[in-house]
Amino acid sequence: MARTQGSRAEITGPLIRDAARHLFARHGYAAVSMRQIASAVGVQVGTIYGYTPDKQALLFDLLDSHMQIVLAGWQDDPDQPPLLRLEHFVRNHIAYSLDHQEAVFLAYMELRNLTPEHHARIAAQRRRYEDALEDILRAGQQAGVMHVPDTRLATLALIGMLTGVTNWYRDGGRLDRDRLIGIYWDLARGAVGA
Repeated sequence: MARTQGSRAEITGPLIRDAARHLFARHGYAAVSMRQIASAVGVQVGTIYGYTPDKQALLFDLLDSHMQIVLAGWQDDPDQPPLLRLEHFVRNHIAYSLDHQEAVFLAYMELRNLTPEHHARIAAQRRRYEDALEDILRAGQQAGVMHVPDTRLATLALIGMLTGVTNWYRDGGRLDRDRLIGIYWDLARGAVGA
């Protein structure tokens, strides 16, 4: 298949992904067509198929690469005190979420649109990330510095609270990022009874 004149793989591929991410986040996966993505990039719709077999594969690729970045970016040191580990998790999660709001939104809202096979793969990656936080909470309980009745539920509640910041926070608002993250750290610490 011929590429649109003037398009280059190292430029066009990322542009397609960026346009798809933006359009899926703004309008929802089901409402976006490949034609809309092509129009946003400024290429013919057939050009997109040189980069992805279909819209489902494009969505999966976006969610998979997001989770790979999240997992690669999370570094935990089990030798550190549990509260320090939790603080690092909170700060890392919010900073990443604010810097990648559309990717985070897709990872939560469009998971339902994946095929069962793709869904299982992304869910397994998410579980690895959740397990990292749950390990911290268990260590905190064992050390007697955290008190939660159910570590799994606390894990999901904390991630939901931390991710929720992307729904309302905007740079230039009442709180700067450092103050925001400090407040969320206080909330997280309170949530685990520390």
